[in-house]
Amino acid sequence: MLIAAIIAICIVLLVLAFLLPRLSRHPQRGVDTVLGAGQKGAGAAPGKLGHWLQKPFRSSRKATNRSAAAGRQGRGKLPL
Repeated sequence: MLIAAIIAICIVLLVLAFLLPRLSRHPQRGVDTVLGAGQKGAGAAPGKLGHWLQKPFRSSRKATNRSAAAGRQGRGKLPL
């Protein structure tokens, strides 16, 4: 279920960044903040466990940021 939610967020950010590049920054930062808080909380676990628990949040943050960047980059390549 969590994977489907991250995929949906990536698609929404991609479309939003393509249609409204400047206005897409705020939702991207919101998603980044939420996932960052989860990553920070998971990192509080001791030792290697904390590192392992952070990984899903870190990969999700990377995916959402790449998705929004790709939308803005695609919009920038339009001949308009």
